Parts: sequence; structure tokens; C-alpha cells
Amino acid sequence: MKRLILLLIKRLFGRSGDGRARDGAQEPPEKIVARIRAGDERLRESFIADYGPYIARTASRFCKRYIDPSRDDEYSIALAAFNEAIDGYDGTAGKSFLGFAETVIRRRLIDHIRREQRHARALPMSAFEDDPAGESPLNAVETAGALDAYASENLRESRRLEIEALAERLARCGITFADLADRSPRHADSRALLLGIGAALASRPELMEAMERHGRLPIKELMECCRVSRKTLERNRKYIMATALILSGDYPLLKSYLLPALREAAASREVGS
Repeated sequence: MKRLILLLIKRLFGRSGDGRARDGAQEPPEKIVARIRAGDERLRESFIADYGPYIARTASRFCKRYIDPSRDDEYSIALAAFNEAIDGYDGTAGKSFLGFAETVIRRRLIDHIRREQRHARALPMSAFEDDPAGESPLNAVETAGALDAYASENLRESRRLEIEALAERLARCGITFADLADRSPRHADSRALLLGIGAALASRPELMEAMERHGRLPIKELMECCRVSRKTLERNRKYIMATALILSGDYPLLKSYLLPALREAAASREVGS
């Protein structure tokens, strides 16, 4: 059941959830990195943001626990390492960029562990020593299937808890996941509009409080601040409310499906302005 709900959330926001932006959906990361290295620095920020879920998963697999992008230092370290990998990647070496980035991320996390000594009891430090042949420094760890299995289980459990917590908030507004099954906008421009409205609502704590207290979308206020018709708000109220609840809550995994779509929506509005 939880898997079906996760698929529904992905479909609602028009994303596959794999961390790839529409601009790079048909373009390998190696080519995107080459464009950045050639001087397209504006692409760097969006590329890193779009691969946020990948960075979080890599850090979580290494640490054998769920890494919260909003709270854990390990995510910041992994993020900086991904950026470092962009500058250090050699496309002529025959290795994929993501494989290279994973190596850099893990090396920087090793450095962090050695400095902090917070995880000294989790893994013996001998497991982190460099291979004399110059391969990845984590051969001993990577060969242990328990590492990925443990991290995957933590991610599944975290996702399950997020879905259950969201379901409770939706229920207080009279919404179920079944209600949302047929509420996904068919067109990208409609989805962009509604995601923007949901984000505007989530940024207004007083409106969110009123919405959850009364279980109703604050239509009048949204008509004024978002300059949209009552008909649009009433027709899509459950989608807007669900979007706002995810954005305003502590749901980092669920947000990983929504935030890239929001960035695309913002970009489309800039192009159309």
C-alpha cells in the first residue's frame, strides 16, 4: 500500500523522483558537467539541486542511516563533495560522473568521520583504508552487502513514517490519498500554476493554521495574493492543499519529489515573463 501511495505522489507532481531535471532528462550527467566546465556556471546550481536526492541516498548508504538534508552535517559534506566532483571530473578517464562523484562523496565523509570520531564504533577504521591499487577507498565496505541493505531499510522506514504523518494531516483537512488519485493536473502549465499556489500557501503560516483548523482552503486570501480565479482554486483545492501540507511539513523524502517540479515551475514562469 505504501508503495502505491509513493507512486501516486510521484505522479501527482509530474516527476520520476530520480533527481534529474527536465533539462537534463535526455542528457547524460557527463555532458552537463562538460557544459559547466566550459563556463556555463548558471547550470551548476540547478544540476546540484536536481541531484539532491542522489546525494542524500549516497550519504545515507555510506552512513548506514537516513541522512536528513535539512539537519544532518553529512548531507552538507556530501553536497560540497558533489560540487568538488564537478570540478575534478575527467571525462577522458572512462569513468561515469556519478561513479566518480560517489567516490569523492565517500572520501569526504571518511575525512569527516576521522575528524569527528562519531562513528568509530559503527565500522572499524581499517575498513576505510585506501586500496594499494588506487581503487575506491571503500572496497572493504562496499563488498559488505549489509551496508546497502541497512541503508535501504532505513530509507523505507523513514518514507513509511513520512507517508503516515502526511496521511494524518490530510485527514484533518478531509483529504485521503484516494481523493488525490485523479487530481493530478494533465498539463505542465496547469501543474506549474497549482504548485506555485501551494508554495505560496505553505509560506504563509497564518493561512496554513487557518486551513488546518477549519479544513478549508483559504480561497479569498489566495485569490488576492496569487491573482487566480475562485473557480481555479475550488476545482483544484485538494491538490493545492496537499502540496502546501508537504511543503510546510517535515517530509524531506516526499519533498524530494516535489521540489524539482517547483523549480521547473519557477523556471517556466521566468521564461514566460
